[in-house]
Amino acid sequence: MNITRWGARLSGDRRRSVPAARMQDRTDTFTMREVLAHAPALVAVTRGPNHELAYVNEAYREVFGPRRLGVPARDILPEFVDHGLLTLMDQVYRAGQSRTVRARRVDHRATAYPGMPDSERRHGYYTFVCTPVRTEGTDGGRAVRGVLVFAVDVTDQVQATDRLRESERRHRQAAVTLQRSLLPQNLENPDDLRVSARYLPGGADAAVGGDWYDVITLGAGRTAVVIGDVMGRGVRAAAVMGQLRTAVRAYARLDLPPHEVLQLLDGLAMEIDATQIATCVYAVYDPSDAVLTYSTAGHLPPLVRDPEGHVHRLDDALGPPLGTTGGNWPHVSRSAPLEPGSTVAFYTDGLVERRGEDLDQGIDHLAGALAAAVGAPDAVRDRLIEHMHLPVEHDDDVALLVVHLPRHEGRAARLFRTASLDLLGGNEVASRARAFTSGVLASWQVGEELRESGALAVSEFVANALTHGAAPVRLRLRRTDRRLIVEVADADDHVPRRRRAAADDENGRGVAIVATIADAWGSRLTGSGKTVWCEFRL
Repeated sequence: MNITRWGARLSGDRRRSVPAARMQDRTDTFTMREVLAHAPALVAVTRGPNHELAYVNEAYREVFGPRRLGVPARDILPEFVDHGLLTLMDQVYRAGQSRTVRARRVDHRATAYPGMPDSERRHGYYTFVCTPVRTEGTDGGRAVRGVLVFAVDVTDQVQATDRLRESERRHRQAAVTLQRSLLPQNLENPDDLRVSARYLPGGADAAVGGDWYDVITLGAGRTAVVIGDVMGRGVRAAAVMGQLRTAVRAYARLDLPPHEVLQLLDGLAMEIDATQIATCVYAVYDPSDAVLTYSTAGHLPPLVRDPEGHVHRLDDALGPPLGTTGGNWPHVSRSAPLEPGSTVAFYTDGLVERRGEDLDQGIDHLAGALAAAVGAPDAVRDRLIEHMHLPVEHDDDVALLVVHLPRHEGRAARLFRTASLDLLGGNEVASRARAFTSGVLASWQVGEELRESGALAVSEFVANALTHGAAPVRLRLRRTDRRLIVEVADADDHVPRRRRAAADDENGRGVAIVATIADAWGSRLTGSGKTVWCEFRL
């Protein structure tokens, strides 16, 4: 800024001002002092390397109070010290280039009237600009003689930004609260599995996503495990996730194979929102066969760690994401044996996906961590998250579900027992099944009342299989640390239904009797027929 161009010495007498600029639409001449005096910005001008105060305008005095001219800024302008302007002014004076300090809070007249109660002080936000003041030297050059500081009130902009951030924070908090309320508050605790899960929302500036997981006990010791991810962000993604999770629990109660559950979900996803796409893995563990049956809809493959520490992917049952085919894609199920001591990790892409890195590289990194992770599921879960080195402000949600099949030894091995019998022959097999059941339960030290109830359930199921089913018929008894499970399988695919028998009906009471004495009962189709089961709590 060339001070002589405005024809004024700011620290001198106004009558000595030299007019140098005229307005195009007026004949009046304005001195620089007159122009700055009416400027809405806060203006202060200093001169020399010690920054002696040469001028402050009225707007400046209204905020900071009156100031005595000719005194160095460090002694008369404490507000410059508070906002770090003195160092900036030194740089401007030496380098001759402008510098800016953005959006600093200023307490009005706090320095001018330090005794004023805080409740009566107002504050605002100002952006300070320090620019060099140049004059023409005797050699015709232009030297820096001082520094002009002007501050623009940006309070409205700062407050608008704060309101926007607060609105975004509340919106995100609502989405996080919704999502957490839709996720299981406490995971179901299956008899044969140990599970642990963790959900981490995206960074503070990221909208929440649609990651979810669940563990569902199906009866007869079988357990369903599901994890999924709705594409997109915000409340809408969380709401769609909640509807899909509820649907999964409903379909799981039908005890369908995993690929049929995903086909139903695929059609439902199109009905919920045709613009939303979701990925999902649905798996069922059957302790009777020690097998995990699974199906995948566009989701990343689960990782299985065997007892020796070898890790492999379950990537042979892949299908398209939910909501892309309307239920027309023929999803498939595959099975993998699980040995005692095995661990399975289900996860969403937020755990393994990084910008600029191959996704397979991230999965391999997780597999390496799983191979080295031992201990309880909680410890394995925390170890995997720690090993993946999530960024502090990761912009994608993370869901991780760890499932462990414990190895039963010692007393625990005596609590988890299985016995089975192939029932060949005619009607006499019913009595043989009852005798087998009574003997097995006695050897398992089951109470007399429960032995009688178990034998009665076996008698009714076997009689029903002989009457309405088809050979071969197989009886299986399982005991866990919590319950006794009775299963009868045959080769017919017509599942029994509970109904109210008429007074003169000779049949139709068997299932009703079992439903009355057992804590739970059900049936499911298998690849070779059906299985009817019931269970009693120990």
